[in-house]
Amino acid sequence: MTALPFALNHMAAPGLPLDAFFELAKSLRISAVEIRNDLSGNAILDGTKPEDVKALAEKHGMTIISINALQRFNEWNEARETEARDLISYARDCGAKALVLVPVNDGSGQKDGERQANLRVALKALKPLLDTAGLIGLVEPLGFEICSLRSKSEAAEAILEIGAATFRLVHDTFHHHLAGEDSFFPELTGLVHISGVSDGAVAVSEMRDPHRILVDAADRLDNAGQIRRLRAEGYQGPFSFEPFAPSVHALDDPAKAIAASMEYLESRT
Repeated sequence: MTALPFALNHMAAPGLPLDAFFELAKSLRISAVEIRNDLSGNAILDGTKPEDVKALAEKHGMTIISINALQRFNEWNEARETEARDLISYARDCGAKALVLVPVNDGSGQKDGERQANLRVALKALKPLLDTAGLIGLVEPLGFEICSLRSKSEAAEAILEIGAATFRLVHDTFHHHLAGEDSFFPELTGLVHISGVSDGAVAVSEMRDPHRILVDAADRLDNAGQIRRLRAEGYQGPFSFEPFAPSVHALDDPAKAIAASMEYLESRT
């Protein structure tokens, strides 16, 4: 198979300003990046204009594959619509290709029937906004037991019903493992988030974002196996590093650590 098309989420080095983050990706020969709207003191929250983000990306030869993310997207209301319109406008103007859509993750909206209905209400409302801007909506089920959208199967069903030209799935290797779902939907997948858990003491049901490190040989999530299967079944898109662990964020040399993880995954897939 061809080399893995890696991407870099700003969560891999959230302390770096955008210019330095793009430079980090470039040094790793990565040209696809995800920017975030939840990093204080950084674009987007610091007020950086989208046109300036676009210019920076062009300077470094980066493609912004997504803005991550519209939170609680499946709790559609007036405030969410306003937030969505603002994020979609920013994504369009900075040259991003897609907007990640993250579901409610606080234990509410989980009832059978309710969660499927809420998902459809949100997707139907988002579709014309995304279509007008020329963006893809990337639906990311979360494997946490309190999440209102754990199942990729449920998300895929709604996407096929409402607009597979507008929406794609995010396959997150961490959340896929936590959800315990065997279904893969390579033909509907627009992005893969990769992170590993090597802590042998934590139960799967207790795994949380701070456990998520760069994938290494001690990985308990079988990132390599998930990647092999996705590619074997036809997925050709990017694999984006998204580690949340403070230990990763504190690294003095993130390039070296990311390169080591890239090398490991290349050797196993």
